[in-house]
Amino acid sequence: MPAGPVPGPAAVVGGEAAQQDAASWSPSTVEVERRAYRRSRATRSAAVSAVSTVVVLGVLAWLVTHSEGWPRVQETFFSWDKAVSSFPAVLKGLWLNIRLMIVCGISILVLGLTLAIMRTLRGPIFFPLRLIATVYVDLFRGLPLLLLLLLLGLGVPALRLPNVPTELVFWGAVAIVLSYSAYVAEVFRAGIESVHPSQRAASRALGLSNGQTLRHVVLPQAVRRVTPPLMNDFVSLQKDSGLIAVLGATDAIRAAQIETASDFNYTPYVVAGVLFLCLTIPMARLTDHVARKQGWHGAGGAL
Repeated sequence: MPAGPVPGPAAVVGGEAAQQDAASWSPSTVEVERRAYRRSRATRSAAVSAVSTVVVLGVLAWLVTHSEGWPRVQETFFSWDKAVSSFPAVLKGLWLNIRLMIVCGISILVLGLTLAIMRTLRGPIFFPLRLIATVYVDLFRGLPLLLLLLLLGLGVPALRLPNVPTELVFWGAVAIVLSYSAYVAEVFRAGIESVHPSQRAASRALGLSNGQTLRHVVLPQAVRRVTPPLMNDFVSLQKDSGLIAVLGATDAIRAAQIETASDFNYTPYVVAGVLFLCLTIPMARLTDHVARKQGWHGAGGAL
């Protein structure tokens, strides 16, 4: 193969000179002062934020702890002994919530994406699929999740139909999947429709079929664009998994209720709330991080 063009002496000398200039460059006095000023402003802002936070929280803590009814509130909601004794049972119940979140989350993604694709299919031949998907979304997005839980979790097992499961957890999971998949389908549909039609046209011009265009061009962009909203829905799913307690399943909330019933001390509910916060807060911060990384500059705000 013929060798590429050899740089001339002038180009070599120019490159060496540029490297020397870059190595010997140092910021001007004005730039050094500007950087020092920015550092001082950042340090001052951090100090003011820390002091103001400590003062506000300190004042609030003093007002709460010195109020007239604080001893009774502390004994009823923040009893350390009750928290320690109820923690194992509540933690064991939380494991049911975690398993429910994982199984329902995967099912919701699959069903929601399928519904979104059905609603975005083009052509008169696909009208029945679009109609089914639209009716599904309108129906289950309009029904309260609690109502679905009661209808399916209590109503279906009461029918005693042959070869139909009667487990409360199963029908609770079905109700959650039906409700959330309707919302997630609309999120996916928004992502699919946000892809410019010119990209579909370009893909078709390159010889890709409709299915190949959807798989290789449209869906990758759509999923990437709606990742933050999907993660936000998963945060909501983490909380709403506790609604299964209304069916009698022993999750974290139901376990806290059982522990509370012995002496009417509501500290187990606080323990359950803290455990749920340990799940939702990291996921919420991860959602904000992903949103900012993808250009959603307003995500999460500035702390």
